[in-house]
Amino acid sequence: MTQHAPGKLWIVATPIGNLDDLSARAQAILRQVDLIAAEDTRHSAALLQHYGIATRRVALHEHNEREASADLVQRMREGAQVALVSDAGTPLISDPGFRLVRAAREAGIVVSPVPGACAAIAALSVAGLPSDRFVFEGFLPAKPTARRTHLQALCAETRTLIFYESSHRIVEALDDLAAVLGGDRRAVVGRELTKLFETVLDDSLTGLGVRVKADANQQRGEFVILVAGAGDEADAVRLIEGRRVFELLRKDLPPGRAAKLAAEITGAPRNALYTVEQG
Repeated sequence: MTQHAPGKLWIVATPIGNLDDLSARAQAILRQVDLIAAEDTRHSAALLQHYGIATRRVALHEHNEREASADLVQRMREGAQVALVSDAGTPLISDPGFRLVRAAREAGIVVSPVPGACAAIAALSVAGLPSDRFVFEGFLPAKPTARRTHLQALCAETRTLIFYESSHRIVEALDDLAAVLGGDRRAVVGRELTKLFETVLDDSLTGLGVRVKADANQQRGEFVILVAGAGDEADAVRLIEGRRVFELLRKDLPPGRAAKLAAEITGAPRNALYTVEQG
């Protein structure tokens, strides 16, 4: 039986908008590999055609990743070189791919990054918010109550928060962020980054909500929302203690009354305690 040298898996970042952001190294890798695993082969076709890259493509997305990963790992065991790309940006960042990477590593296959664009990092670099420590939360839950519950758990987070959001939920997301985290929190909305109609808005969460609602153009495209963390450790402690007291009080009191008393006792913002109950 013929023994093959093991192949390799390349994780290749692609542009988030401007096609010229594909690095020379990424172009070379995409040309030389045997196969490109793409989140959407039709979407990736435009980028590859732009650079005259004719490498064969196969689909790897959230619905077929488990099965496709097994096939790709077998190919790499037999010596194939495979590149993984997502529709835009760095693979695995709110995109499929971790099962393939894990399976490849477990099979002893070398996995190597080809760095490039990432919408979260691009937005952070221009936001003017603290960037030494941050938390990437990806997409918020689609349903309002789940979204508020998730945000409530982040009230005390002192690091800069980064979210992705879609055009049909951007208004509601900003409203919930203001209600739960506090309307005066500094925040930035990056829209259509690196594309023709790129905008970066800087304001309080309340101010951003007003501006986005007032301009239909600011409700189109792909969004990154960045929110300043809780002001200091004392604020974080107040929020944690406020939630603890609220949970105790609401066993015997209506939620509104429990939230009011918990806020008075601890100094925590009432909205941060009671938003989920209202939802």
